[in-house]
Amino acid sequence: MTTGFDFAALSRWPYPESPELQAHDAADLLLLDTAKAWWDAGHGAGGHPAPVVVLEDSHGALTLPLLAQGHPVRIGQDALAQERSLDANLARLQPGGAPNLRRHGIAAELVDGAEMVLLQLPRSLDALDQWARAVAEYAHPEVVLLAGGRDKHMTPRQNTVLERYFTEVVPGRGRSKSRVLTARGPRRGQPNRFPLRAEHPVPDVGPVTLAAFGATFGGAHLDPGTALLLDHLRPAAERLAASDRGRAVDVGCGNGTIAVCLALAARRLEPTPTEGTPDVPARIVATDQSADACASTTLTAQWNGVRDLVEVRRDDALASFPDASEDLLVLNPPFHAGNTVDSRVALRLLAECARVLRPGGELWCVWNSHLQYRPELERRVGPTRQLARNRTFTVTVSTRR
Repeated sequence: MTTGFDFAALSRWPYPESPELQAHDAADLLLLDTAKAWWDAGHGAGGHPAPVVVLEDSHGALTLPLLAQGHPVRIGQDALAQERSLDANLARLQPGGAPNLRRHGIAAELVDGAEMVLLQLPRSLDALDQWARAVAEYAHPEVVLLAGGRDKHMTPRQNTVLERYFTEVVPGRGRSKSRVLTARGPRRGQPNRFPLRAEHPVPDVGPVTLAAFGATFGGAHLDPGTALLLDHLRPAAERLAASDRGRAVDVGCGNGTIAVCLALAARRLEPTPTEGTPDVPARIVATDQSADACASTTLTAQWNGVRDLVEVRRDDALASFPDASEDLLVLNPPFHAGNTVDSRVALRLLAECARVLRPGGELWCVWNSHLQYRPELERRVGPTRQLARNRTFTVTVSTRR
């Protein structure tokens, strides 16, 4: 399965490229070889090459070798950047297209009747819980779920999650500091924990109810960095309420906290329209590359009565926004790509924010203080002032040159 395919030719684009980062790892290779061993042993009744479902293939290192061997593949990816990366590698390495490839959301349709599922283990136990339940509930009764990862990113809690939905979970023999967990015997009818729901008090806003599906970063919690930003966000809400354009963009909206709090605060600050004046409410565009984050933000806006004010858009690093098109951006940047801690992910977002801001537009940002992003904000966006700082986080406002 892993012979004859040029894994080194895979690109990480649109994720940051560097010599020390590859678009595949030993866990990908071990997953493919483990699946082949099951097929060689006669597993599955779907014909040869056997159909397979792939979950969370970051750059195509699982999907493209399977397609090259003639396997029909159904692929589900939560992150839009992963979809773009896979599509770019597919177009470059298999220019004839992939008639055997079908893309679905990570839900019942993706895993319906599947006899073999390959899963790159996610960072989030909630994501693993949500996906494992879907496989157990909707896949074939004889399904084999192969969940692979690097040893340094694996924990016994992942086994515990899988055991919630499968009668048999067996850790495989390690190879190249990687391992595959094999889950069989789906437990049907287990309760669905998602969406998660939690209420949090927010100064100047009141109680806010947050929703979260499995792959939403931070779940339904109020992120402490976001909480510090919200303590100082009133001037941004005032700017939004007073602007004739009346629009802000929450970049990387997660569970929707910032977008919804901005909408609630701006609505409270808006002057009562006089008779004959069109009522154009302040509008927030909430963007995230995660399908689960977008679904969470939509539900959070609905639960808090501002669904009409919040447009939710699945987007990768503002790719759908024209240059110099926005006046107000709000960002709590990530510092990892998948399981890899990499500040270049945030730097890519800062560069895109600079591209999208109009001259004089503002980027409100909260970041881990030890990452020292201020010089980058000054260089990429423009003059930057500090609004708040505690032991962990810093809040800044940068004005586009």
